[in-house]
Amino acid sequence: MKQLTEEILAFNEARGWSRGNRDARSLSISISLEAAELLEHFQWRSGEEALRQDREAIEDEAADVFIYLLQFADVLGIDLEEAARRKMAKNALKYPAPEREDVR
Repeated sequence: MKQLTEEILAFNEARGWSRGNRDARSLSISISLEAAELLEHFQWRSGEEALRQDREAIEDEAADVFIYLLQFADVLGIDLEEAARRKMAKNALKYPAPEREDVR
C-alpha cells in the first residue's frame, strides 16, 4: 500500500492537486462524497442488476473511495493494515463467533 500511496501522491503533485486540499477534513469529505457516488449505482435496483449494468463504474467509484482513504491515512499517519487488524480484534471481542457443533 505504501507504493500505491506514493504513486497517488506523485500523480496529484504532477497536476497541482496537492495544494490546499490535502488535509483530514477535505479528504474525509471526499471519501464520503465518493462513497455516495458508489451508492448511487445501487439506488432503485438490486445489487445483481447494478453489477450487471454498471460493474466498471462501480469499480471506479470503489477505487475513488480507496484512493482518498489512502491519502487520508497518509496525512494522519495511519497504518491502515495495522488499524484494520486492531479493529478486527476489537470486533472479535465485541461480536464473538457463535459456538459451532461439528457436523459429521
